[in-house]
Amino acid sequence: MLGFSEILGHETIKANLKKAIESHKISHAYIMTGEAGMGRKSLANAFALSLLCEKGGAEPCMQCHACRQVLSGNHPDLIYVTHEKPGSIGVDDIRSQVNDTVSVRPYSSYYKIYIVDEAEKMTVQAQNALLKTIEEPPSYAVIILLTTNQEAFLPTILSRCVQLKLKPLKNSVVKEYLTEALGVKEQDADVYAAFARGNLGKAIHLASSEEFKQMHSEMLKLLKNLKSMDISQLLNCIKKLKEENIDLYECLDFMQFWYRDVLMFKVTKDVNLLIFKDEYTSINEISKNSGYEGLEEILSAIEKARVRLDANVNTELALELMLFVMKEN
Repeated sequence: MLGFSEILGHETIKANLKKAIESHKISHAYIMTGEAGMGRKSLANAFALSLLCEKGGAEPCMQCHACRQVLSGNHPDLIYVTHEKPGSIGVDDIRSQVNDTVSVRPYSSYYKIYIVDEAEKMTVQAQNALLKTIEEPPSYAVIILLTTNQEAFLPTILSRCVQLKLKPLKNSVVKEYLTEALGVKEQDADVYAAFARGNLGKAIHLASSEEFKQMHSEMLKLLKNLKSMDISQLLNCIKKLKEENIDLYECLDFMQFWYRDVLMFKVTKDVNLLIFKDEYTSINEISKNSGYEGLEEILSAIEKARVRLDANVNTELALELMLFVMKEN
């Protein structure tokens, strides 16, 4: 568990929460929205740590009895709301863990904090039950809802909560963390950072994922030899991707980044702007042999394939059409 200063990025949100702590203007309900892996839990935990810390500063001291209790997972005034059913948080979960306990004063701190992860899974009844507490909370109660999708909340919930939206980190920040903290090679870190699109958790996952490494090598083989492959080899390639259960959306992302590099190099001739720097020779070769129009057509074909997969069109057909455009251009 980290303090604010150890969390990468999200400076605006951290400043907002720290200011609230320093000025003793804590809201009773917060919503933190961002995709999985972006740091919602880290921010919520840092906020809870700071509120419960005996030193009372904007940064938790990590040393006092309260901080040590939070770090070991047994502070009586920090409640993580759980749910039995994986797909939904029901009205009974909210009643038994929040509504029925919120009137009991904090044991050892000024605040009593409830963190509801995956809060978008609350049923309408559960949200209405929670609304009762949010509308008339005791002075010490702080409820933090963590979600990937705040559209799932009732307007009445949204209007009564402070909404904090996590933004993606810069690729350079993600890359620096991967190389310095995890010892990832620079050229690999470029690729993971590009794929993670500012999501540090995703980048860390990719850096240790065997499936991603397999997809990476399959895609490179295909894209570097596309021109010389005949139709039957291309069809075999599609078959192999399907059989090995490789994430097809990640394959499309890979192709998009690859041809973005080709186009970028064609325009700038600057190796430093490439994601796949160590594939410079192949990228240079393809950029010489492809025209601007052809590259635009390829990128458009990749986008069309994504739309077709979303629309549940036959997977093999969608990929075949795309690869034919790529081969021609």
